[in-house]
Amino acid sequence: MERRTIGAGALAVGAVGLGCMPMSWAYSGSRQRGDESLRCVHRALDLGADLLDTADMYGPFTNELLLGRVLRERRADAFVSTKVGLLVGEQHVVANGRPGYVRRACDASLRRLQTDVIDLYQLHRADPEVPVEETWGAMADLVRAGKVRALGLCAVGARGGRRSRGALHDTTLRQLRRVQQVFPVSAVEAELSVWSREALETLLPWCETRGVGLLAAMPLGNGFLTGTLRPGEGFEPDDLRARHPRFTAEMMAANQPIVAGLRRIARRHGEDVTPAQVALAWVLAQGRNVVAVPGAKQERWAVQNAAAAGLRLTGEDLAEVAALPPALGSWD
Repeated sequence: MERRTIGAGALAVGAVGLGCMPMSWAYSGSRQRGDESLRCVHRALDLGADLLDTADMYGPFTNELLLGRVLRERRADAFVSTKVGLLVGEQHVVANGRPGYVRRACDASLRRLQTDVIDLYQLHRADPEVPVEETWGAMADLVRAGKVRALGLCAVGARGGRRSRGALHDTTLRQLRRVQQVFPVSAVEAELSVWSREALETLLPWCETRGVGLLAAMPLGNGFLTGTLRPGEGFEPDDLRARHPRFTAEMMAANQPIVAGLRRIARRHGEDVTPAQVALAWVLAQGRNVVAVPGAKQERWAVQNAAAAGLRLTGEDLAEVAALPPALGSWD
């Protein structure tokens, strides 16, 4: 697989990684199977999709434990990215950026992951009660201690900023400017897909000019851009899409032209090419510092996603994607 670099330290990873969250968090709990997920991770590593993206809150904790079962055998094959800063309660999630907590959380993640070092340690969310410089400083100390290789920041999500669409990433950019004064940022993780392009406006240019990698989260639009979801099928109550305004039956039907456009492009590249692969190839075409991190929990999807790294879209393809209608349904 094509390799791409993240950050000034030139950390090399496969152009397509593996988002591990669906294996134990946020998507259809009844379909989460540990053995199947382990096969998925192993297959992704076999194919060069070595960036494994997880977080201590996924589960919580169970996602890191699952990856640890793979890493104890194949640590040298993997680039491990995990996150700190969010605590999961019964019905809520809260931020915790206190330096002491960050240090304890890192040690706990290392134990669960069965590794001596985390390749990329990301701040999931800044704690409004703690200056972000203090949290970042504690994370920088972990690099100096040899427990972490590089630091990253997760962009504030849709619920946090989409009411002001043009300024979605203003908060994240302010945080980046502040923490960059403390210790270099190697990567920013943010939503980027054919139907969520806001990161292209200000966030990606900020990353490009500083040699910072952009990890494209949700590059398949939470599964919608694969073309495998049908309007009206519904979702399990614990599935995040059950509460997402783009996944009502009405909005899924209204957004089908986006999938139809991806399918048309896929057909031009061969019978075996899928809309999902076109969607991932579009993400990768946005910049040499962009790494797509699609979530998956089944081996077949990991194989399909990894193959997208070899798909090259033409100028005609890119123009056709640019002309697709904007997605309907938002957090507003």
